[in-house]
Amino acid sequence: MSFAKAFKRNTVAHLMFAITFFISGLMINFIQCLLWITLRPLSKYLYRKINYYLCYSFYSELVFMAEWWSGTDLIIYIDKEEFEKYYGHEHGYLLMNHTYEIDWLMGWIFCERIKNLGNCKAYAKKSIQYVPTLGWAFKFAEDIFLERNWDKDKDIIGRQITELGDYPDSMWLLLYAEGTRFTKKKHEVSEKFAKEKGLPVLKHHLTPRTKGFTASLPFLKGKVNAIYDIQLGFDGKASVKPTMTNLLRGEKCEAHLYIKRIPMSDVPDEEKEAAAWLHKRYQEKDKLADSFINTGDFFIQSGVPRPDTFRVKRRYYSMLNTILWAVIVLVPMLYYLVSLLLSGSTYYFSAGIFIIFLFYILMNQIIGMSEISKSSSYGEANKAN
Repeated sequence: MSFAKAFKRNTVAHLMFAITFFISGLMINFIQCLLWITLRPLSKYLYRKINYYLCYSFYSELVFMAEWWSGTDLIIYIDKEEFEKYYGHEHGYLLMNHTYEIDWLMGWIFCERIKNLGNCKAYAKKSIQYVPTLGWAFKFAEDIFLERNWDKDKDIIGRQITELGDYPDSMWLLLYAEGTRFTKKKHEVSEKFAKEKGLPVLKHHLTPRTKGFTASLPFLKGKVNAIYDIQLGFDGKASVKPTMTNLLRGEKCEAHLYIKRIPMSDVPDEEKEAAAWLHKRYQEKDKLADSFINTGDFFIQSGVPRPDTFRVKRRYYSMLNTILWAVIVLVPMLYYLVSLLLSGSTYYFSAGIFIIFLFYILMNQIIGMSEISKSSSYGEANKAN
């Protein structure tokens, strides 16, 4: 094993990354909080302009871990003419399969390469906004936090999308219409639900929840130009599984990303018709997934026309940003920790060990946010669909 591989798998290296990530995150959160209190009431425009760079600086540390530390890359399937004309130049509403632990991070890599990372937004459960650093950053970035209570959520969706539609630069809003990540147990519940309701039965996706989508449409139209339907796949036979832990260990993954741009004008206005439209999209997504699983290619068996295939070059900014934060954070922090451990005082030594342990716990908390839940409330949630 080479020195580089051994270093990337070392717990000490992981702790150094965790310390950099959390301390820089807290510093960015502090600046965001000050701007939220002082600047945002005076000028949302200026607040959002500045916050774009703050979010970019924080999010790109995770992008660095994926594309530079582990060497993970994307193969893109997009109409190249549309890519050059629209991608990163307009507001977009994203529909993405929720199949993998790191699907959202692959989306971030793509957004970084089209210079849109700082304005990535998503629907998320309310509890995430209380998670230190990353959850707080989402809150200051005006992501849409839902309570899983429809009477409250429909008002939140309308109010928040109206706000996001006024963003000065291109903004992408991600919806996982399945509501939760795919697991075998959740899929069994989904199949039963679809059969009971007379909905299409999907092989590789959960039945999409339509209420959030249809409630969003009236506020999207006129402000968001297009829906970007995204299908992500990883080779199921690859030796390296697409997990946060493997990325942190420097293990390379290769993601396949098919994106179809659909003008918002093509989506029906009526709620029932829009819901049927969404189910139809997921039937096509299921065909794409089935073809990819069977052949390693989205298009051979799906009947979907093959678009252009290419790679978008990675940029150096995520690496430079992370190196800068590492210098700012690690030099004084490591000096402080070494001083505690070598102080000769049992109290200070214990304090140093506690701080190291705390960062280790926080690192695992972030990894845990992306792991597939072993339990599922999918069936109960879908009853309200």
